[in-house]
This record gives sequence, C-alpha cells and structure tokens, in this order.
Amino acid sequence: MDKSVYEQALMFKKKFPMTIAWRIKEHSKIIEKHLNPGEEVKFVFAAQKNDNPFDIITTYVIALTNKRILLGQKRLLFGYLFTAITPDMFNDLTVSMGLIWGKINIDTVKEQVHLSNIQREALNEIETAITEYMMTEKQKYRTPKA
Repeated sequence: MDKSVYEQALMFKKKFPMTIAWRIKEHSKIIEKHLNPGEEVKFVFAAQKNDNPFDIITTYVIALTNKRILLGQKRLLFGYLFTAITPDMFNDLTVSMGLIWGKINIDTVKEQVHLSNIQREALNEIETAITEYMMTEKQKYRTPKA
C-alpha cells in the first residue's frame, strides 16, 4: 500500500470516530521506525491496549504487515513501547462487543493482547483483516506430513 501508517490510521479514525485514540501521528512513527526492508503495511487501526474501558490513555497504533502484527505507542515524555507478533506466535482472536465499544483480544503463545475502546462497527473489519492474514500466514508454518 502506498499510504503511510499515519495516513491509514487517520483513515481508520475518520471512518470510526467513536474509537478512542490519541496522538496517532506519534504512535505511527514508532511503527514506521520498526518496519523491516520489504515489509508492506496491509491494514492499520488504533485502539487502547488494555482491558479497562475507563483507561483511555494507553493508545496504540496497530499495523498488519505482510510479515507480522506491529503495535506501537510513543510515550508522553520520552521513549516508546513496541510489540511484534509473528504468525507462529499467534494462537487465537476473540471479539467482544459492549454497549458502546468493543474489544479485540489477541492470544499469543506468551501473552494476551487486549485492545479496547474500539467503535463497535469497526470490530468486523478488524477481525476479518487479522483472521484472513493469520490464516494465510500460518499455512507457511505448517510442517509437511511425512
């Protein structure tokens, strides 16, 4: 895709304005900083990385690339947080819809990644993007039967 991570995150936020997300431009820079050569961004969205609907200060930008899922957050004063989930570490995806917002939980081999305060209408689009990506990529990690 020719658009930058920030432009794609901004498009997501405009399409789903009820999603709680702050400082998208700064968070997008973290993702762009960690893109490897040959890595293409396929889908971008923003969410809070927590399981608490009242915690609205932990915004992350999440990008699906042709190689992995990237999560980035620029801290307020200094530093940043970055997580990469490769297809071999991905286990499962859970979608929860509440009264106002929804949640996406990504289960990996080592941890649960909770993404919350997402506009309800965005859940299907996010679930489809992640599921389709992971089903395709996980095929590459299967061992051939002897």
